[in-house]
Amino acid sequence: MKRLVILISGRGSNMEAIVKACAAEGWPAEVAAVISNRPDAGGLQFAAAHGIATAVVDHKSYASREDFDAELARVIDGFSPDLVVLAGFMRILTPGFTACYARRMLNIHPSLLPAFTGLHTHERAIEMGCKIAGVTVHFVTAELDHGAIVMQAAVPVLPGDDAKALSARVLTAEHLIYPQSVRWFVEGALVWDGERVHHRDGARQHLLLG
Repeated sequence: MKRLVILISGRGSNMEAIVKACAAEGWPAEVAAVISNRPDAGGLQFAAAHGIATAVVDHKSYASREDFDAELARVIDGFSPDLVVLAGFMRILTPGFTACYARRMLNIHPSLLPAFTGLHTHERAIEMGCKIAGVTVHFVTAELDHGAIVMQAAVPVLPGDDAKALSARVLTAEHLIYPQSVRWFVEGALVWDGERVHHRDGARQHLLLG
């Protein structure tokens, strides 16, 4: 039974999708804890209501990023995770932290990486005239929004879209591919050859959503 620790900063809709899928689909896993860097994160209430342990490591209480990451790692390790899942966790992590969880930490980013790393992805995609946008699940490395890609989904950018409309369409895709990616990890279905991630059984690792 794999143990998952999910990190959030807000409402945690991707966390909710993972918790629900884990229970409904009978994964060989359990969500051991949900941890936030914000005491007011709405997702903490959802986790507690589902009997999941919660914790807060408030980044405002630490003088440096390194101090925060050290305490965050201590709290995470208290739950003995096999996988750490970043689900809307809005902190840039130090290289030391990412090294601690190398090959066992996933992130989701609302663009088709390597395009549009960082923030304001939807605004930038619209400004550039993109016809397709999307979302990427990837392993976390020290380089922001890089790391081996696990799964992607593409969605259309429609005429008249603003960032809010595009974000909502992408979020629907996020709730599909993040649980799938986590399930593949806990089932041992992902193979990382050092550069790319493959599915052991050759399953499709992308979606095109209309």
